[in-house]
Amino acid sequence: MQVRAFLFDFDGLIIDTELASRAGWELLYNQHGHELPGDLWATLVGTTHAPWSPREHLEELVGTPLDWDALNERRYAHEIALIEAEELRPGIADYFAAVRRHRLKRAIVSSSNRRWVHMHLQRLEESVGWDAICTADGDPTRAKPAPVLYLEALTLLEVDANEAVAFEDSPNGVLAAKAAGVFCVAIPNEVTRELGLEEAGADIVLDSLADLPPGKLLRRFQEA
Repeated sequence: MQVRAFLFDFDGLIIDTELASRAGWELLYNQHGHELPGDLWATLVGTTHAPWSPREHLEELVGTPLDWDALNERRYAHEIALIEAEELRPGIADYFAAVRRHRLKRAIVSSSNRRWVHMHLQRLEESVGWDAICTADGDPTRAKPAPVLYLEALTLLEVDANEAVAFEDSPNGVLAAKAAGVFCVAIPNEVTRELGLEEAGADIVLDSLADLPPGKLLRRFQEA
């Protein structure tokens, strides 16, 4: 097998936006005298399509409709302040360099929206050189764990599933990659570390992407 493409999730994988996202909702819950339920929050990680809504849940706890325009503005400001302090997660820069060195194709495959992804890539000075950016853009039928985004990326890159490697941080992402037939390396963050990435079907689970140099990963396939 020859690897021709790397497919990267975005949130929580390239930069750790997951912790900030959870912190934003924790802020709103705490300000209303409640705690964000971690087990229910976990169902939202890596997707936009989940049966549980923190907004509806908080209103049920409070017992009255809330001013979501003001609350979402407060939450978003808190999240952005935290995210702007984040840099590329460990090992990511090495994999980006390996793409250029080995002339691989690369794509972002994210359940977020394109504007969000571009905004942070520009801040990180990593907006150039992507062969495809596949995002759900609020469409639940495209969001992970459905394989739609991965299948779309493979088509745009003109590579077969067995010629690509996916990098994910959440069970929903792993499920999407595996449903598309793509080998998946999972690297959890603080939010997803206890969510069962191996049980979701990840082929490799690492504490950090820095623990597996890209050359070693590529040799694994060349020797198979």
